[in-house]
Amino acid sequence: MTRELFWLTLTVIFTGILWVPYILDRCQVRGLSGAMANPSRSDKPQSPWATRLMFAHDNAVENLVIFAPLVLILNAIDYSSKWTVLACAVYFWSRVAHLIVYAMGIPVFRTLAFTVGFLAQAVLALAIFKVL
Repeated sequence: MTRELFWLTLTVIFTGILWVPYILDRCQVRGLSGAMANPSRSDKPQSPWATRLMFAHDNAVENLVIFAPLVLILNAIDYSSKWTVLACAVYFWSRVAHLIVYAMGIPVFRTLAFTVGFLAQAVLALAIFKVL
């Protein structure tokens, strides 16, 4: 496994488990039967942090759709460099930071974490075209 694929694997696993905390909050707020029921406008609202975490999870999934193919393309063309490995690691940690500051409700740092992740994706795209 390449180092880029290692970071992709961690990112996929991380993104895949982000739903757990906000579903646990939903169970706590609405009870188990309420959490398993179909959504309704009359549902008791979740904790603010859980709602923000759900939005962070959505954003992580949306960005994984970009990050994963970039890493897979690099793997397919057998290209790896210190910059692509660093970009993948930076992307992973920027997503962790994004989740934390988003759930905590810190808007400026949330945007900064997102931007760092975007720049890491840009590095991968440039590497595909051998610009880096």
